[in-house]
Amino acid sequence: AVAVLEHLERLALVDFRDAEGVARLQKAIQFADQLRDVSTDGVEPMDSVLEDRCLYLREDDVTEGNCTNELLKNAREKVEEYFVAPPGNIPLPVLEE
Repeated sequence: AVAVLEHLERLALVDFRDAEGVARLQKAIQFADQLRDVSTDGVEPMDSVLEDRCLYLREDDVTEGNCTNELLKNAREKVEEYFVAPPGNIPLPVLEE
């Protein structure tokens, strides 16, 4: 159980050793528990939501590009050239620009 919590902390950037972190974990569990209310009786597992269709490849034509800085202006927090979400309660290292 400790290894699972440590893994979750790294993934979520949330420290579960304080009240704020525990509250975040409880809210996440309550949110996920709603899935138990969904009836899946008689529903076969699927590999893909498109498993009844033929999937096809198409040309990957780039029509726009070189807009990384423009896109990152929308980020509340970023590390290097990546969006950071959710922010959690573990402070991110401050990087020199």
